[in-house]
Amino acid sequence: MPGPVIPAPAVSAREAEVLTLLGEHLSNAEIAARLFISVRTAESHVSSLLRKLGLPDRRALARHAAELARTEEPRPAPALPAPLTAFIGRARERGELAEAVTSHRLVTVTGPGGVGKTRLALAVAADVAGDFPDGVWFVDLVPVTEPGRVATAVAAAVGVGEQPGRGIDDAVPAALADRRALLVLDNCEQVRDGVAPFLERLLAACPRLRVLVTSRVRLTVPFERVFPVPPLSRAGGGNSEAVALFLDRAAAAGRLPGPEVGEGAVAVCERLGGMALAIELAAARCSTLGLDGLVAGLSDQLRILAGGPRANDRHRSVRAVLDWSHDLLEPPDQALLRRVAVFVAPFTADAAAGIAGFAPLDRDGVVDGLGRLAEHSLLAVTPSATGTRYQALETIRQYGTERLTGAGELMDVRSRHLSWCLAGADALAGAGGADWRARFDAVAEDMRAALAWAAERPERRADAHRLALSLAGLAFTRNLLGEAQQRLEQAARLAADAAADSGTGIDADAAAVALRQAAAVAGCRGLGDDMFRLHRAAAEAARRAGDTVGAGRDLATAATVAYRFSSSFTRVPSAEEAAVLLAEARKLAGDAPAAEAAVALAEAAVVADAFGAVQGDTDNTARETIGFAERAVELARRAGDPVAESAALDALSGARSWAGEPFAAAAAARRRIDVLTSAPPSPAGSYEPPPFPAGPHEPPPFPAGSRELIDAPAGTHEMIDALAMAAGTALGVGALPEARRWGGRLAGHPLLAEAGHHATSWLLVADALTGDAGEVLAGSVRFLDAWERSGRGRSFSLGPAAASVAMIHGLRGDHDARRTWLAIVDEAGTGPEHRRGYGAVFDATVLLHHGDADAALERVAPEPEQVWKWVSWIWLHWYAGLRAEAAVLAGHPDARDRIASARIVAAGNPVVSAQVDRAEALLDGDPPRQLAAAAAFEAAGCRYQAARTLVLAGGEHAAAGETALAGLGLAPGAAR
Repeated sequence: MPGPVIPAPAVSAREAEVLTLLGEHLSNAEIAARLFISVRTAESHVSSLLRKLGLPDRRALARHAAELARTEEPRPAPALPAPLTAFIGRARERGELAEAVTSHRLVTVTGPGGVGKTRLALAVAADVAGDFPDGVWFVDLVPVTEPGRVATAVAAAVGVGEQPGRGIDDAVPAALADRRALLVLDNCEQVRDGVAPFLERLLAACPRLRVLVTSRVRLTVPFERVFPVPPLSRAGGGNSEAVALFLDRAAAAGRLPGPEVGEGAVAVCERLGGMALAIELAAARCSTLGLDGLVAGLSDQLRILAGGPRANDRHRSVRAVLDWSHDLLEPPDQALLRRVAVFVAPFTADAAAGIAGFAPLDRDGVVDGLGRLAEHSLLAVTPSATGTRYQALETIRQYGTERLTGAGELMDVRSRHLSWCLAGADALAGAGGADWRARFDAVAEDMRAALAWAAERPERRADAHRLALSLAGLAFTRNLLGEAQQRLEQAARLAADAAADSGTGIDADAAAVALRQAAAVAGCRGLGDDMFRLHRAAAEAARRAGDTVGAGRDLATAATVAYRFSSSFTRVPSAEEAAVLLAEARKLAGDAPAAEAAVALAEAAVVADAFGAVQGDTDNTARETIGFAERAVELARRAGDPVAESAALDALSGARSWAGEPFAAAAAARRRIDVLTSAPPSPAGSYEPPPFPAGPHEPPPFPAGSRELIDAPAGTHEMIDALAMAAGTALGVGALPEARRWGGRLAGHPLLAEAGHHATSWLLVADALTGDAGEVLAGSVRFLDAWERSGRGRSFSLGPAAASVAMIHGLRGDHDARRTWLAIVDEAGTGPEHRRGYGAVFDATVLLHHGDADAALERVAPEPEQVWKWVSWIWLHWYAGLRAEAAVLAGHPDARDRIASARIVAAGNPVVSAQVDRAEALLDGDPPRQLAAAAAFEAAGCRYQAARTLVLAGGEHAAAGETALAGLGLAPGAAR
């Protein structure tokens, strides 16, 4: 990390570090990870910087940091690998490629393997780094074996995390949208089908981005500028580029003997066709064989490998040198070279021993042989936090694979590699420790490669299915939710294929089990469409397996999802579509307890609209809604399914709120958390997750088998939703400390580390109603950053959060900022709720603060019964209290009636009851009761209203109230 930019003495050293990372466009979660601090601490530093530097928002901070870096400090070094040897020659190509990179959006450096594409690209990237102030990134695609994972590799290099509701393919363009940067993608040929469409989307979304690609073949996209790299020039004899490279590498390997060096080097380079890799491999042996022996070896042992129809002479030359280098090895080392070719990522000696340690090798021989292969430049040695690792260049890996085939060992070694990956997955499942993520990342690409190989072989389908499930669990723990869902869907396809072939050892219902879990992961990602699709697919898989009861349960769950999570859909299923699913579920479910519970919950959702869905009837006043929900709760409890019981309690909470019973709604929401955290151990064959995934240093266990996966994603998704609803409903009854507690637990949930908008939503509302402007402004930075990174999505919880930030800006008197956040509300929230529900509450609060009682009265003019669906959820008490207060301050003739009505509605709500008491005291001109209301607000944790009460009381109390408001970061407001 570059040194911190310290812009002024008032900024602490830690704040300066945070400012520097803001200039690199890192999110708060990324800053926290880089500095080893909590996300909340990073948010606090950002908020402090905004105040100290007098800047309006995070973007201004980033621009300020970038300007300081340009004017006061050297540019940070580009994020490029540091070659261990000097770059030799290619002065002409270097200049031409630099010109091409600065003039064209996409430049592809093409040429055969071993020609030197990567070294040229690195040299040019370093040369032009000064033209790209927002960064230069290098991505090695060698470990990537699936075209669909190109974006994931780029995201890892750039530092972009996955966002709920948006895949990595969308998150990377969002992160680089406004950056003038250079992205170097190396070794693209094996995933060309993934690179081309990814870059087309990326460059369309990022107009200032340039991309430099190395590949054996061009990408064949219309905007591509191809730059062919020829072999090293041999013109000039002993002074040629090829000879200069040979002499440099030979000198590094040891002293060059004799005066005939120049002539012999020319001969070697001519025989090798100027290929950089071939020259380096030959030069590495020069100190031990001498030039004469080297030339003789080339004459006797150089053989041309049989290439495919697209192979040219230069490809053959590389293979010839590799063939010759291979033949110089002793038979045990030859066996080791071909066997370790199965590793995709850098590997340890222990891993190599486990796979390659069979006749003619043993474990000790493997360790010894790795050193000799490294000395021969056939393996690179890389130190890492998990020990010394070895890696073969891609060309050598391909050569080794050919040798494996020729030796008849390919199936055996691939099978050993697959078994090693399965054992590694089992070891990681249930493990912990500070280095867990590093250990997973070190083997993940090999697991993916082994899975890809096994999935194509029917005889290995059971192992592929097991590895897909294991990788899904590990990815879920690693917070790679997109891959977790992908692997579960892959496991389902493997199980379905196995069922078609029969006799593979995979359970008949395995496809349905995997699809249900994929749906749960999609829920954790906020993807309603995928949840709906996958539950329906699970139903179909269950039917094929003969499990009609399970199919009925899946169809009922799909119908419930359509209503319960309606705001997370791109295409909201119609009421008719959900009704058809429910009808079919009723036919299939029978009287099995779990299926009955699922159908009962679907009825509460679809028939009675307990969740207040987007497609629900806004005039729905079905009094039987509570009955539907209570039946679903009872049946889920009988079935012994805590996740289903929590979902049913969510329906009951919604039903109670629609009935105007906020306290009962809050109680049901709290029961959800009790059910999820105190459930008894799962029965044999299932897996009950901890209430929260552990932090980044201690991932929770996630066993590999299909049955052990049953509850983890579903339980996690349910807990996140339960925390959100517990926080929201606590707000509805004025329990501000409790709302802050639940909201804080939600904000700190590891699964939401990259989804700060969802994580902070309810904590923002609680802090806003408390009146803590500092906390709201700090949290709003994380909220806005994550919301923009995730594609500016819309949901029921995001609108109130943004509106609460707008309210705080209004209370501060910053009306420009308030308008900005109200525009965000229009995008992030839902219209009717904002106009009639939380928007009316927050707007009226601001208007009353500034003394505009008439406008406030107009904002809450409708009777609660007229807008019941929008205010009855958690806003009913607040709405009633504001109507009473606005009526008093505006001199409305019905003020006393409104006070009486609000007192009945909000009875038991400490904050709103104090507000009603204050309104009546103002109406009666009773200062002591006003001061008593101030004390009641303070006791309820609502410091804003306590301070405002003192201002309204006037006289000697007004100054104390204004001081208290200033301490909260709010404007004095108006007395009346």
